Amino acid sequence: MTTVLVTVEYGLKLLAIGTVPENRRPSSSSAWLLLILFVPVVGFPLYWLIGSPYVRGRRHAIQAEANRRLAEHTGRLPSIPAGAAPSPALESVLGMVRRLTGLPCITGTDEGLFGDTGEAYAAMTAAVASAGRYVHVEFYIMAWDDTTDPLFTALAEAAGRGVQVRLLMDHLGSRKYPGWRAFRRRLTAAGIDWQLMMPIDLLRGRWRRPDLRNHRKLLIVDGEVAFLGSHNVIDPAYGSAKNARAGRRWKDLTVKVSGNIVLAVEAVFATDWFSETGQRLEPSQHVVEKPELRPGGAANAMQLIPSGPGFPSDPNLRLFTSLVHLAVEKVSITSPYFVPDESLLAAITTAAYRGVRVDLFVGEEADQFLVGHAQRSYYRALLEAGVNIHLYPAPAVLHAKYLTVDDSVAVIGSSNMDFRSFTLDYEVMLLGFGGDLVARLQANDAQYLAVSHRLSLQEWTAQPWYRRYLDNVCRLTSAVM
Repeated sequence: MTTVLVTVEYGLKLLAIGTVPENRRPSSSSAWLLLILFVPVVGFPLYWLIGSPYVRGRRHAIQAEANRRLAEHTGRLPSIPAGAAPSPALESVLGMVRRLTGLPCITGTDEGLFGDTGEAYAAMTAAVASAGRYVHVEFYIMAWDDTTDPLFTALAEAAGRGVQVRLLMDHLGSRKYPGWRAFRRRLTAAGIDWQLMMPIDLLRGRWRRPDLRNHRKLLIVDGEVAFLGSHNVIDPAYGSAKNARAGRRWKDLTVKVSGNIVLAVEAVFATDWFSETGQRLEPSQHVVEKPELRPGGAANAMQLIPSGPGFPSDPNLRLFTSLVHLAVEKVSITSPYFVPDESLLAAITTAAYRGVRVDLFVGEEADQFLVGHAQRSYYRALLEAGVNIHLYPAPAVLHAKYLTVDDSVAVIGSSNMDFRSFTLDYEVMLLGFGGDLVARLQANDAQYLAVSHRLSLQEWTAQPWYRRYLDNVCRLTSAVM
């Protein structure tokens, strides 16, 4: 029996060596193989459960069909809207995004940024209060608490006056917060048509890989305005009395847009709604084109970039990497979880070596142990390349997610710059140029810069050895999880 078990174990290890690296980043392959070879009793079951780089089945098929339909529906549209004047290099990036997602660059108006959580919810509440036909809501985390009560009350009142309110929330993302059961009952009692995204419910035969999440955050009202960004719909202390006592609040950033770009946001919501319910939203009601605007002033040329397991080509990662390579003068990156893959790290450090000013805004303290320490493991390479690392002061948790390149292009949305957001989470980012979005985000940078501490290489190299050791161990696990 011992001989049989040893033979099977080594046979499986040999099989893993030849199969695990297929279509996988080298760092991820190395991490998985180390776990499988040295701790097979843990590595094999974990790899079987969440290790495959492929996402097949119903959701993958739905996304592929949605991409095909989007390409057909938008095929008559130009790749660049009239009046936009991107550089040849940026135009090639826009073409790449269209090829990967089916969504062309169109026009839209930046209606304002909201860095204060109360102001963001107030703007959403006002938009919902004006709804006449429908409201579409999709967030990773949602909770009906004292802070979010005005927004949910507005949604309930809208449903009460005959507005169709459809709501999506991630199952595992939302269920761990206080009042989960009562929250769902209140939504039902209000007449809101709510559904769980990526649900796990074995009693009802609902199962999916537990490492996958729908991390998108968006709200659409009547097809006229949309909100996208990093805010979840929950108190900024995330329902924790301990966080509240410590003054720990999540610092987010959301943008409100109008114009034709709202149609692209509608397409993302419609795909996710169909994935969870099997119901198709009628295009004649939800895809009504607006008068075309010329970029300039508040109007931007805009392109939506959805990504996730249904997009095996990693559109968000390719976008970030391509934009950093375009930089001539400056790059500014804000991300709460910064664990770049090899290509993005090389792009950022290469930009710094080229003489581009690179500013990275991250939190002084992370709210997630593994990701926080994995992020720290990159600081030395970044600092040695000349990247300016700005630590947003604790106890706040910097949670905004955006990027600007030179004075020409900006991206904002839900995606972190880590392995999970590149591969495992459904995300959505908004690219804008030719209007005022870049300047608005740069003004937000100035606010962060005024309160942040700039980390020096000398300060970092003085860190004790055991912290560096822990950072490096967590860096290895980040490629697995």
